[in-house]
Amino acid sequence: MKLKTIGLDNALLKSLKDYIDTFENKENNIISILHYAQDIFGYLPPELQVYIARLTNLPASRINGIVTFYSFFNERKMGKFKVDVCLGTACFVKGSQEIMDAFRQELKVDLDGLSEDGLFNVNSIRCVGACGIGPVVRVNNKIYGHVKAEDVKEIIKTHRQEAKEEES
Repeated sequence: MKLKTIGLDNALLKSLKDYIDTFENKENNIISILHYAQDIFGYLPPELQVYIARLTNLPASRINGIVTFYSFFNERKMGKFKVDVCLGTACFVKGSQEIMDAFRQELKVDLDGLSEDGLFNVNSIRCVGACGIGPVVRVNNKIYGHVKAEDVKEIIKTHRQEAKEEES
């Protein structure tokens, strides 16, 4: 199959094709296929979605619909740390917008943007379900409660240190 997959690693594309080929009914396994693709590529850019569509004989619009519907799929490169600032009512009235602004300023990113060092994405979410400890920030699967804007630098520093330790 000849397809423009600019910037996508050929070995990873082959791994994905081999994985897809293990399924007799590709349509029934599309979520698993997309998870696998995101696990190996880190995200699901449009050209990868088209590649998956061709290999599964599904319309590219259907693949894109699935990718954009589910919040666990990403169409753009993601940092190592996904910072979610809760802007639900309980957190918002306790100052979560100031926390969001502090993250964006400290990391020099727009909402949903990737930090220059490639480590952080900052996103807003509507509710974490931890209203009693709001304002709440979630970094990957770690929950921070009762966060104040002045805590942001320390949270970032902690995760940068974690990334540095994993590298060594």
